[in-house]
Amino acid sequence: MKNVLIIGATGQIGSELTMKLREHCSGDVVAGFIKGAEPTGVLLESGPSAEVDITNAQQIADAVEKYHVDTIYNLAALLSAVAEGKPQLAWKIGVGGLYNVLEVSREKGCAVFTPSSIGSFGASTPHDRTPQDTIQRPTTMYGVTKVTGELLSDYYARRFGVDTRSVRFPGLISYTTLPGGGTTDYAVEIYYAAVKGETFKCPIKAGTYMDMMYMPDALRAAIEIMEADPTKFIHRNSFNIASMSFDPEKIYESIRLQVPDFKMEYEVDPLRQAIADSWPNSLDDTCARIEWGWLPAYGLDEMTSDMLYNLRKKLNIPEPAEALNQ
Repeated sequence: MKNVLIIGATGQIGSELTMKLREHCSGDVVAGFIKGAEPTGVLLESGPSAEVDITNAQQIADAVEKYHVDTIYNLAALLSAVAEGKPQLAWKIGVGGLYNVLEVSREKGCAVFTPSSIGSFGASTPHDRTPQDTIQRPTTMYGVTKVTGELLSDYYARRFGVDTRSVRFPGLISYTTLPGGGTTDYAVEIYYAAVKGETFKCPIKAGTYMDMMYMPDALRAAIEIMEADPTKFIHRNSFNIASMSFDPEKIYESIRLQVPDFKMEYEVDPLRQAIADSWPNSLDDTCARIEWGWLPAYGLDEMTSDMLYNLRKKLNIPEPAEALNQ
């Protein structure tokens, strides 16, 4: 992995992964963007960028040719709650766009990373320690596109020898980028409310467990799987990866250990709740651990400490007096 194209480089994962790969790779890491979502600041200044709309196969091919790209990270997607409002567009980007990426990669010899999600499972999937290989019958357009993407990527690997690899991301939590319309976004929004001294209105009901992951672990997983020895793979698209599983009460209590006056109330969003109820409570990531050495670094309390510290720094909010005296 030397010259990399990231499609969706200004999105929630892409903006952070681009910077991480620019530290990691010896060649060019190209920030692919669409009109209206151009890179700015350090993302623009630290490396090359190119207009790459995933629905435009020629733009993908042009960027691959110009920068001698050997690896494509395809991060373009509408997140779960947004996709339910725009299902046709979600399919066009998630499946039609992936087809474009795979065709260009078949012709140009690129490896491809396309993340899947816990959203690829459904209500009929075992919810606790969901197995690597199990029934996948999602009830959302987001989930349908992810299952289709897994199958299509495996097909291109078997039929054409395209080096496709993927992980099923849990809900991702980051202090760098704002939530973008995902069902698990409450687990980011709650930290913003805590550092601002606001009462958090939780859209997910108590007792709703979902797998979550801190962004540093997610970025590391996306890089490590593309550098893993493929001769050890039994699976390709897509590996369960896991870090922590919690419901709103558990993350609330983790925050209250450091922000004792923090308050939370429930205002359940029926759409988000219905999606969350169809997803796993926790994933079994044994295959990822065995086949390419996956191992998370962050648990809930470690993530909470880091999130609160960095959000206060980002928002110019002073540390509480009790924290300064520790």
